[in-house]
Amino acid sequence: MPQHALDVLCLGNAIVDVLAPADDAFLVGHGLAKGSMALIDEARAGALYEAMGPATIISGGSAANTAVGIASLGVRAGFVGKIRNDAVGDIFAHDLRATGVAFETPVAQDGPATARSFILVTPDGERTMNTYLGACQGLSSADVDPEQVRASRVVYLEGYLWDPPAAKEAFRRAVEIAHGAGNLVALTLSDAFCVDRYRDEFLELMRNGSLDILFANIHELRSLYGTADEDAALAALREEGVLGVVTRSEKGALVVSRGETLAVDAFPVETVVDTTGAGDLFAAGFLAGLVRDLDHSSCARLGGLAAAEVISHIGARPQVSLRDRAIEAGLLA
Repeated sequence: MPQHALDVLCLGNAIVDVLAPADDAFLVGHGLAKGSMALIDEARAGALYEAMGPATIISGGSAANTAVGIASLGVRAGFVGKIRNDAVGDIFAHDLRATGVAFETPVAQDGPATARSFILVTPDGERTMNTYLGACQGLSSADVDPEQVRASRVVYLEGYLWDPPAAKEAFRRAVEIAHGAGNLVALTLSDAFCVDRYRDEFLELMRNGSLDILFANIHELRSLYGTADEDAALAALREEGVLGVVTRSEKGALVVSRGETLAVDAFPVETVVDTTGAGDLFAAGFLAGLVRDLDHSSCARLGGLAAAEVISHIGARPQVSLRDRAIEAGLLA
């Protein structure tokens, strides 16, 4: 594989999303914490699916959504994640490759089924996720192709990948190979509940030099530093020696480094329909700008455009060409 055959290689859980509208009473009745991501077993997955209303089935997974967004912006993207050789796995692989994302991870021939995330979307656009990891848990360091990692300018990792132990080792292996080749490593914290589980380990990844870029929303960042004070969390991030990219919903985003903090307004959106994938697509836009050598403010504006498109409809992947949208908005030539 030639040097930098890919711009961004994304590692994460390969998941098919099952989305359905729900009201707050449904969440309460099923013991679901609104806005959270809970890991569930196969039995719980079946029970939730039975109870949900009519559903939309769309390929998802945090890092996979980011890879699709990157490809939609005209940047070369790849994805590493584990699926089973079942009907759901076939849907996931087809949908991903159809967007132009390179997906070469060996398929599991037996074991748990391809992962599913049951997502309840309330009228305010908030999503509550219940994820059966299934085959995702089989991702291991053997699935990380050293040549593909070396040939990627940026390796992007999702925090959710820290849950399965074997996937954690794949994560560490990718970091080692990427830095050995002089490439960048980025991590998204994924979810405040994920941060609660692995706070010390995520902090250590920043402090031992594993990470160059950290993506988080403000809730995740406050969870990371165990504070309700936004300014205190930002001040702590400023001292970490990584490039911090912090989203704040309608307040826009901050790009944080030791030298400066840049504030970028949110991209306008007429109606928020479903916030699923907003952070994933913001990261896609930012990274697509970064590998084009745009300045950090321009990268954040590109992220805002991508996030605005995805929250305007059901589903966590773009429905139009983000590159065309970015050209129309004057963000890309």
